[in-house]
Amino acid sequence: MDGSNMPLEELLGHLNGLANDALTLWDLPQDATARLINVSENATYLVEASGGHRSILRIHREGYHTRRAIECELAWIDALGAADVVTIPGYYTGKDGAAIQQARAPGLPEPRFMVLFHFVAGSPPDESGDMSAGFEELGVIAARCHQHVLSWTRPAPFERLTWDVDAVFGAAPTWGNWRDAPEVTPEVRAILEQVERTIRSRLNAYGKAPERYNLIHADMRLANLLVDAEGTRLIDFDDCGFGWFLYDFAAAISFMEDDPRIPACKAAWIAGYQSVRPLAAADLAEIDTFIMLRRMALLAWIGSHIEAPEPQALAAGFAATTARLGQTWMDGLA
Repeated sequence: MDGSNMPLEELLGHLNGLANDALTLWDLPQDATARLINVSENATYLVEASGGHRSILRIHREGYHTRRAIECELAWIDALGAADVVTIPGYYTGKDGAAIQQARAPGLPEPRFMVLFHFVAGSPPDESGDMSAGFEELGVIAARCHQHVLSWTRPAPFERLTWDVDAVFGAAPTWGNWRDAPEVTPEVRAILEQVERTIRSRLNAYGKAPERYNLIHADMRLANLLVDAEGTRLIDFDDCGFGWFLYDFAAAISFMEDDPRIPACKAAWIAGYQSVRPLAAADLAEIDTFIMLRRMALLAWIGSHIEAPEPQALAAGFAATTARLGQTWMDGLA
């Protein structure tokens, strides 16, 4: 969440003040209030007001995205909706007509970008039992999005994050260095060094042809699908950027890569995907490589976001499990 390394509780106090003070930037009922519902890269608030108004305010992390990058995210959301690829949440423009607002709160070193999204009704698919149906739908949605970007003329300049090998393992990794994560013992590190080298080698050989590497959602988990009687909606495009198409499957199983249901989920996702867009044998051969790339990115994320509640809850045993998964993956390549 940044904020010049101030304690999270102090930072959230400033952001809560900003969230409520900034509501006047939009044409909302005077009694509108904002309540924090999630904190990760950004702080997300539920806005409620008289007359049944509900909306979702996203206050962006300092320095994570530029204004242009956020404009490009919204441009893709608009394009997906206009092409009827998938149902996505709309967003409000401010009183000045701009979708992206910016404001500063006392106590924060820099102003923050903000976007106010329409509230989306519904619940994510149940993850407690058989998840195959949900993953098949995820595969269909991913393929439709990928099909769309292959023919979409992006507005120029188009600026988004990248989710390639350098973004995870390079000199300035987006989510930090996995070696700095909790519980990366010498034994764990030795295995994960081999995992990193193997990922680098395989993905260098796989390449970045546009039919493999392009604009992706990069966080297409069941938690980001909302389902109700009206249908299914895809939310949270904040991490969308350039990466391998199959990274969207790896992101779909974030934090649950060792779940015994994952093989069935992978088969369901592939079936859904190929009902829209075929995958070559070379693509299928690297799905597990992308799972390990994402898992290593998540290990780094835990280390660089350890002040937040979710990474703290996930940290215990995560590095050791990552090493075990990595060793099993490498053994299977032999």
